[in-house]
Amino acid sequence: MIAKRIRIYGRVQGVGFRWSTCREARRLGVKGWVRNRDDGSVEIHAQGNAESIAALEAWATQGPPAARVDRMEATAMAIELFDNFMEYPNG
Repeated sequence: MIAKRIRIYGRVQGVGFRWSTCREARRLGVKGWVRNRDDGSVEIHAQGNAESIAALEAWATQGPPAARVDRMEATAMAIELFDNFMEYPNG
């Protein structure tokens, strides 16, 4: 199992990015959360097997149809225990 923090920049807020990320992550069996950031980006904390995380990263470079992704940054993170994938409570 691996964990990554993924930041997505571009037109990614107000276009269903968080909801779509939850749906895609659950489909892939990825655990964690997603939230909007004050700088206009979207932050994803994802953990699962390497294949599933790679698939989520690949999806996130496109996002939902209304999104425009300019760039993505991914960094390794410590693994936490999550039951599912959700929108971050304050995001």
